[in-house]
This record gives sequence, structure tokens and C-alpha cells, in this order.
Amino acid sequence: MKRTPLFDIHSALNARLVDFAGWEMPLQYRSGIAEEHNAVRTGCGVFDVSHMGQLRVRGTQAVEFLQYAALNDAGRLKPGRSHYSMLANDRGGILDDIYVTRDAEDDFLLVPNAANSEAVLAHLQQLAVSYPAVQVSDETDQWAVMAVQGPAALAILSELSGSDLGPIRKNASADVSLAGQSARLTRTGYTGEDGFEVYVRPDHAATVWTQLTEAGAVPCGLGARDTLRLEAGFPLYGNDIDADTNPLCTPVAWLVKDKDFYGRAAMWNPDCKRRLVGLELKERGIPRKGYRITRDEEEVGLISSGTISPYTRKAIALGWVDAALSEAGSELAVEIRGQQVAAVVTEPPFFERQVD
Repeated sequence: MKRTPLFDIHSALNARLVDFAGWEMPLQYRSGIAEEHNAVRTGCGVFDVSHMGQLRVRGTQAVEFLQYAALNDAGRLKPGRSHYSMLANDRGGILDDIYVTRDAEDDFLLVPNAANSEAVLAHLQQLAVSYPAVQVSDETDQWAVMAVQGPAALAILSELSGSDLGPIRKNASADVSLAGQSARLTRTGYTGEDGFEVYVRPDHAATVWTQLTEAGAVPCGLGARDTLRLEAGFPLYGNDIDADTNPLCTPVAWLVKDKDFYGRAAMWNPDCKRRLVGLELKERGIPRKGYRITRDEEEVGLISSGTISPYTRKAIALGWVDAALSEAGSELAVEIRGQQVAAVVTEPPFFERQVD
């Protein structure tokens, strides 16, 4: 398995390490998933996300290329700004969901999921054949990335950088000094909290991590990252969305812009027989992936992600339900161990903190 530049620190902290998309990553530390989750909601947590892909798209045709390759409109991004996007396959399904940052006029950084990074790179390089002024390269090994998330993240990073980071807007970037080394911050994250993703060179990662934890950031693993993103209502590729998902049938249909893009013909004007929705149980129970969603004991959908929120203590889930029952407020049930547990369709997120 591959290891990030922070692997030795995870081992020293006795993290529970697991195979995640070919990377040996911390699932949790001694404190456990619930405590790590709540540390992010009430203070600050730090995650090693160096396993995520880091792909560079450069050249005078970079904007034109990304207009075709990605579903959101990269041309609307100003340098130093980021947005959420997706790549479609030839069936109009989702090859991957990505984050796109425009570093300069003709220079973009794309962050795909770790499990899909190689497939995304190959796909983009194939599409780039028709764009001779575009270069697509893999920079994953050139960066260590830490997600510093929570209401105290701003104060901790401002203190460590000696800069007031408050003026940095959501989805904006800034270059600062951390641990005496240059770092790139983007005010982004996957937890529903305010926070930053910190990009440093691999040989500086351990020093920056140590400064962050000494300043009060709690080490957090993939387990808390998953419960936090579900509480925030973010879909997870491989669970809630996949290669057969038409994004126009999901709550993130807004990112699909009306323009020419790869896969458009197969995607456009879909017949959404089922839609991805949020669900909240009205009775005791834990919704799990694969559980049946029912109406009058008849199956009308399936849970794709579910948990008991460590923060709100509510039973929450994402799932695919018949389109006619997908409106917020629809009364349904989740079948748990043969019992019909009452649930209601709820528009995500299940938790949201406002960020200027």
C-alpha cells in the first residue's frame, strides 16, 4: 500500500490503520470516531488528506478544455478561487466528483477522489489529445495536504501563520508561512465546517502537523471524515453516487451547467425514476447502507449512507427513493431488522454552519 508523508506520525499515535483505495490511512485514533467528530464540530480537527489526487491542468486552452471535460463552469472561476465539479463518463454517469482551483489564468489544480485518481488522470489525458495547448500532469507526490476543520480552525491557523486569515472568503486561496515554510491555504473542506485545506511540500508535513496539534487541532481519521460529510449532506462517490448516477437526479444538479461537455448527450433530460434524498428517522434505529426504504411496507428505495450523528444524535441517511416520493416532508420508513422504522425525507444538510 502507498503511504502519505504523515504515515510515521499516524503510527506513533497508534492510529487504527486501514487500506483505503490502496493507501494505508488512519481510520481513527485512540479517542474514537465520535470524539473526533465532535472535536471538529466544537473546536478543531486535522485530517491527513494527502491521499487525494492532485492533478494539474495547464496551457492556453486550459479553460476551453475544462469547459468540455467538467460539468461546472471553470471559466467563471477567478484566479485564487475554487469550486465543486464533476466529470462525466460516456454514459452520462459520474466518473468522479472533484474540486477545481484556478491558480492562474491558464493554470488549474484538480482534486479527485483517491480511488479514482488514476482513472481521472487517464481520462483527462485522453481528452487533452484534442487540445494541443493543454498539459495534464499528476502532482500527487509533490504535496502533503491537511484539512484543518472546525470553528477554531481560523484562529489556530491565523496564530500559526502570523496573519489574519479572516478576510479569506470561502473557496478562496492564500499563500502563507507555516512552521517557517511556505504553504497554500484554500478555505474549503468536506465536513460542513469552516476550515482550510493546507498544502505543503512533503518534507514539511510532519512539522506543520505537529504545530497544528500542539495548537489544539485534534487528529482525526477517515471514520470521522465520513460521519461529518454525511451530517453535512455531502454525497460520497462509491456509496451515494457512482458511474451509473445521472447527476441531474441528485441534489447537486445545480453544478451541471448548460454547455457542451463530455457525456452531455447521454445525460441531458433524464427520466429520474429515483432521486437521491436525505432521510431522518423519527424513531430509534440506525440506517445502514443497503437497507430498504419503504412506503406501506413496499420497497421504494435503498439507503446509500447512514449513521447516528455523533453531534446531533439523530439517525440520518442519504438514499435513493422513487421520484414521486422525493419531496421534503414525504413520510416513509426504513426497514431495520424486519421492522418498519418511520422516517421523513429531509433536505440536506443535516447540520450547517454559515461561513462568510
